[in-house]
Amino acid sequence: MSKLNNKVAIVTGGGSGIGKAIAELFAQEGASVHIVDLNADVAQPVVDGIIATGGKAKLHACNVAEQADVTRVVESIGRVDILVNNAGIAHVGNLEKCSSEDFERVFHVNVKGAYNALYAVVPVMKANGGGAILNLASIAAVVGISDRFAYSMSKGAIYAMSMSIARDYMGDNIRSNSISPARVHTPFVDGFIAKNYPGQEAEMFEKLSKSQPIGRMAKPEEIAKLALFLCSDDAGFITGNDYPIDGGFIKLNN
Repeated sequence: MSKLNNKVAIVTGGGSGIGKAIAELFAQEGASVHIVDLNADVAQPVVDGIIATGGKAKLHACNVAEQADVTRVVESIGRVDILVNNAGIAHVGNLEKCSSEDFERVFHVNVKGAYNALYAVVPVMKANGGGAILNLASIAAVVGISDRFAYSMSKGAIYAMSMSIARDYMGDNIRSNSISPARVHTPFVDGFIAKNYPGQEAEMFEKLSKSQPIGRMAKPEEIAKLALFLCSDDAGFITGNDYPIDGGFIKLNN
């Protein structure tokens, strides 16, 4: 028996990286997956791949930072059993290198984007008798990461929203948790290294990999497996928690 049979799942930012891995695994486990992504050209092949392997998926081109767009998408979907708030952007820089424009851009996508999805989906889940919410936070929410001021701010907000939703909607059978990954090997990481360290790609990749005590970055598929558990009925007694998936970074990186 697949873990998500007859479930309807929304995955924001499901066109690449961690979101793509989550969308694909959820579809393999029987869910009807709705990918909400700004970049339709990137996300459509993910949807096509899921359908080609017998899964159910649909793309909704949408800017999560625009509340009206998100509300329209959720209304078009109807029932929602699972929401994965994964869409997000990064910013490299400390406080002094974070302009007002930089700060607002990260806030609007990472924080307001998650809020918009929550605001649209929670009433639907209440009306349908419950659901599971998973928000992608980060180790940056709880530890100091160099040159990640705006990004850390946004992930701290994601963590706090996750706990607040868990508390307020427990009586509505809505579970809310978050995942806090350390570095995950995604196309974003490769692009970041190529842009900022041309000619030193292999050296920097090794350095970033070894910043995790376990000695490597996570794979998107590993994050997806934890997401699957937390969004499935197997985790029916779990709410109001954050789960570091960090190769020992928080506890062992002395």
